Amino acid sequence: MTAESPGIILHHFDQSPFGEKIRVIFGFKNIAWQSVRVSRILPRPDLMPLTGGYRRTPVMQIGADIFCDTQVMIRELEARYPKPTLVPAGQAGIPYALAMWSDRVFFQNTVNLVFGTNADKIPQEFIEDRTQLRGARFDIAAMKAAIPQMMDQFRAHVDWIEAQLGDGRKWLLGDPSLADVNAYMNIWYLRTNLADADKTLDRFPRTMVWENRIREIGHGRRTEISSADALAIAAKVMPQTTVQADPYDPDGRKPGDQVIVTPDDYGRVAVAGEIVSLSAQHIAIHRQEERTGDIVVHFPRAGFLVSNQR
Repeated sequence: MTAESPGIILHHFDQSPFGEKIRVIFGFKNIAWQSVRVSRILPRPDLMPLTGGYRRTPVMQIGADIFCDTQVMIRELEARYPKPTLVPAGQAGIPYALAMWSDRVFFQNTVNLVFGTNADKIPQEFIEDRTQLRGARFDIAAMKAAIPQMMDQFRAHVDWIEAQLGDGRKWLLGDPSLADVNAYMNIWYLRTNLADADKTLDRFPRTMVWENRIREIGHGRRTEISSADALAIAAKVMPQTTVQADPYDPDGRKPGDQVIVTPDDYGRVAVAGEIVSLSAQHIAIHRQEERTGDIVVHFPRAGFLVSNQR
């Protein structure tokens, strides 16, 4: 293996709202990237060796470093491509923290509205896959029955966006930021999946103008490669993550410890490995994979559980 550092690869499917979040950031920063299209449902046989079993998408790959969850992807992209910034001066925390709203409460509301509205079009294999992903029944009938309540909730979320834009500003925090990308994800998801999205959004004219402004950013410079190509790239290089300790880790964890990392909400697949680097916001663990050799898998701390291997 060599120490060569390849470019950015995104494993994603085009209908993914979380994938759209990263694609917009590629556009905002004018990044050249390689696209590996994965299926919306399992199996994903060429992706699992990279992630150690983590099954949510998108996944970002830079050589043999694998980034799971958009939180760590965004931090890595901001570090590698600091200009233009996604975190304007004086806004270092809030844009990231807003993801707990956009990715959880707002997203779940939007998912229920989209799938409830399209209940009669959802394939059974998709329902079965999402039941496994959630660890609970993906109840399309219940989502359909809850459409009035979900519409109420969706309107409340969008009304916050509209109010924030109420003084005529173009962006939620004044300057373009991650806050815009986070909030836009759910508007994009609704628009992509509901034919009458304008009817839902027409009471929010500022939001619709803002939405169009973000859409016009585009997706950067995209080229397609195969999943086999991505695996081959990982096998040819070594991970570039440097050892980093966290003297303030509340559990005293340190590089070299064997741990298991698991999402705390859904897709609760445990990924095991040896800590390479950790901080308040991230943990990176080393794994050995038969098809790729050395891999370092990166996770955020917020929204993930870290436990010791038994």
